[in-house]
Amino acid sequence: MKELRSKIWEALISALPVTAIVYVLAFTPLVDLTATELITFTIGAVLLIVGIGLFNLGADLAMTPMGVHMGSGLSSQKKLGLLLSVCFLMGMLITVAEPDLQVLAKQVSAVMNGTVLVYAVGVGVGAFLVISVLKIIFKRSLSQILMLFYMLLFALSLMLVVSGNGNLLPLSFDSGGVTTGPITVPFIMALGVGIANVLGDRRSKESSFGLVALCSVGPMLAVLVLGIFSSSDMQYQVPDYAVSSDILGAFLNTAAHTAKEVAIALGMIVACFIVCQIIFLKLPKRRLLRIAVGVVFTYCGLVIFLTGVNVGFMPVGYKLGTALAEMNEVLLVIFGLVIGVLVVLAEPAIHVLNAQVETITGGLVSKKSMMTGLCIGVGSAIALSMIRIIFDFSLVYYVIPGYFISLALSLFVPPVYTAIAFDSGGVASGPMTSGFILPLATGVCVALQGEAAVMADAFGVVALVAMAPLITIQLLGFRGVMAERINERKAMKRILDADDQQIINFM
Repeated sequence: MKELRSKIWEALISALPVTAIVYVLAFTPLVDLTATELITFTIGAVLLIVGIGLFNLGADLAMTPMGVHMGSGLSSQKKLGLLLSVCFLMGMLITVAEPDLQVLAKQVSAVMNGTVLVYAVGVGVGAFLVISVLKIIFKRSLSQILMLFYMLLFALSLMLVVSGNGNLLPLSFDSGGVTTGPITVPFIMALGVGIANVLGDRRSKESSFGLVALCSVGPMLAVLVLGIFSSSDMQYQVPDYAVSSDILGAFLNTAAHTAKEVAIALGMIVACFIVCQIIFLKLPKRRLLRIAVGVVFTYCGLVIFLTGVNVGFMPVGYKLGTALAEMNEVLLVIFGLVIGVLVVLAEPAIHVLNAQVETITGGLVSKKSMMTGLCIGVGSAIALSMIRIIFDFSLVYYVIPGYFISLALSLFVPPVYTAIAFDSGGVASGPMTSGFILPLATGVCVALQGEAAVMADAFGVVALVAMAPLITIQLLGFRGVMAERINERKAMKRILDADDQQIINFM
């Protein structure tokens, strides 16, 4: 209970800025929120805080230990086929059951079969999880692998535009962030730590990162391929974001639906863990009990969090977008920057990532510097998204230069920074981004460009949120490298400039 109170307090501090800015806007002439909308939003904010607290505690107790134990247990069997098969199966099953992916499938049902999309993306994640494991085993460079697959990604993007389905391009890049959701990220990262501890070398710190980064590429490639072979453009219709007058009924109905989806997704991980426990893990009962309690906390936290976001935050985000679109364009861009910084603080998996990064790097990359880099990156990404909506231009003008810069930076920074940066991209684009920022961008786009432009202009904000940390965190690494070199040169200069008497006195 002491740990739980601490986690909920951290969640309160994280979610308070977003909640406060909505309340401030509600009491200004800019946004006219009804009493029902404010009550619904307030309940959603409370659920969000409780949900983040429970989820973070559950991740510490269950998700991270399960991933580490399974990764190290499978690796210690010294059976490559078994390790790769289980990783592929887990990657596919967890992704197929990911709640955010189900939402994505419904949105693209007008142009492609939703079931085909879900399983294609699942296969993509499973395949790239296998590639990630092979990278650790054979000690390959993450930056080189990323360069190869991003070049393929750019080529397929051009083919999609040529095929006449260019409106699907933003959705394709968004899918990479959507499928690496709050269920899969902590588990996949911990799985990488377990495998690297057994099969890695002296660079095991670097090797343990990069799994989320590579698993984000698979969905993008899958959706691009499906888009190339689709027969028509996406006919997108803006969902009904109206707040129900039956507040309690809305929360209960959403909670029941969310509980089922989360149970399926989390059940996949638990089932695989139980099978591994029976066959070769053989963990003591005390540790299993602790993990079981953590699974319950994780489940309850995710259900509560997602219910709060879907019912309380999505409608308010959309209404804020439509209202703020009427303000000055410069102020709209500044607001995008501010809200992006605040939303990062409320993403549940961000805190898990930051803690794991600080632990694994031995404090080389602190939680504070990680959070600072992510806030700057995501804030900039949403500001750029507002500019794109205002001036109505293609996502390609952001994505291709952005990824080229991030890949170029990987040549000049320590590999651990590259791995952390690309992992952070998938983690930053979590449910708060899709549940609050995407409706906000949709509202702005509908007000400025019309509903027909939503697919081309509003979608893509998740992709930019996923891309921005790649640059900012690697810039942190580049700054660290340059600072170290400057300090070395200063030290050497002092030695060379010293006279003999100083050296004698020093001796």
